[in-house]
Amino acid sequence: MNRSAPHAGGVAAVPVVTDYSASIALYARARKHLAGGVSTAFRIEERPIPLFIREAHGAHLVDVDGRVYVDYTCGFGPVVLGHGHPEVTAAVIAAAGKLHQVGGQHEGEVELAELLCHTVPSFEMVRLSSSGSEAVHAAVRLARGATGRPLIIKFAGHYHGWFDEMLTTRVHAGQAQPESLGQLPEALANIRVCGWNDVEAINRLFAEEGDRVAAVIMEAIACNQGVIYPAPAYLEHVRELTRRADALLIFDEVVTGFRVGLAGAQGLTGVTPDISVVAKAMANGYPISAFGGRRDLMDLVATNKVLHAGTFNGGGVPVAAALATIGTLQAAAPQVYERMAELGERLAVGLRAAATRYGFRLVVQGPGPVLFAWFLEAGEVRSYAEHLQADFVLYARFAELMLDAGVRVIPAGRWYLTAAHDEETIEQTLLAADHAFSRLARER
Repeated sequence: MNRSAPHAGGVAAVPVVTDYSASIALYARARKHLAGGVSTAFRIEERPIPLFIREAHGAHLVDVDGRVYVDYTCGFGPVVLGHGHPEVTAAVIAAAGKLHQVGGQHEGEVELAELLCHTVPSFEMVRLSSSGSEAVHAAVRLARGATGRPLIIKFAGHYHGWFDEMLTTRVHAGQAQPESLGQLPEALANIRVCGWNDVEAINRLFAEEGDRVAAVIMEAIACNQGVIYPAPAYLEHVRELTRRADALLIFDEVVTGFRVGLAGAQGLTGVTPDISVVAKAMANGYPISAFGGRRDLMDLVATNKVLHAGTFNGGGVPVAAALATIGTLQAAAPQVYERMAELGERLAVGLRAAATRYGFRLVVQGPGPVLFAWFLEAGEVRSYAEHLQADFVLYARFAELMLDAGVRVIPAGRWYLTAAHDEETIEQTLLAADHAFSRLARER
């Protein structure tokens, strides 16, 4: 079904489509043999149907019905240059035909390790892996191996992958609680969960158990459950706490690495951790990750005292994609990041204004290449508790209406931009947002 919705100023119309028949048919077929009809938990949240994509180019997706969308999902974060970037594609094609998976070392691994260590402040030595969850798991093992201590402090709302020991945001009687069936409570026995930006809480944890703390792990700019900045001097305070306790500081930069800047969140904040993890945007959509840090720590990995393995680590195709992606970003920096930040700010301002026109209050924040939006009656978002005050049901409906109007966003609230987004895509997005807020106002 097609119809048009007038823009507030009457200067343009948004074509609206609610016919997803090909996606609906494929989803019904997928559910017969693919659990939930999807390959990862978060895709099932899309409304009215998990969208089936036929192809992707630049800042746009084409679904199996042939409809084109402006894309702010960006593969849930990895796509930073734009879909099908020519230099990355050429590098992947060359690698696939020459050096795909040989179970041995190759020069590309060396080049990528050198590039990572020259780019990310905390990296003196690295190891390649295949996913963010795997690299986080290795970083935590390394912290425990280096310190001989059991405890890991993490923060409520910070996501560090789906493995048993890290998947938790809930706390009961001071103990971290599982988020999934099959996740044993004892897997979380040595995890402590702290409120983000809560100085008193982390001071108390170190006062009570500091001599048992192996590491503090954090998203230095929290991006998964809201894009929430650290409070002024908070990172520096945590950095000092870990130094005093002879514990380690781990930055999970799976989202922020190569997305918010070449040096990631540690480059923006000026705080250097002992160990870091990068993934997602380092290869523009190809599966690769890395963890690393100080040489004395990584020597434990180098000598197999801290075991890290993986059949697909350092494969020819993802390494080629990472080299091409980081090289392209380097050649275009800092302008490419300044441009994404500028467009992200224009988008944030426009979304807030469109919401206000129809009587809604939308909070939008983030550095530009990654943003988060919340429907909130009052207040801002500086903690996970404040994040939870948002109306997520209303936002999911907003995302559905945006999809009808030709813009694909993540139903949970996070937005990603790429180097391929431009003024035209931002304008199209704001017209779609005007339509979505207008519909929401009529549905009240």
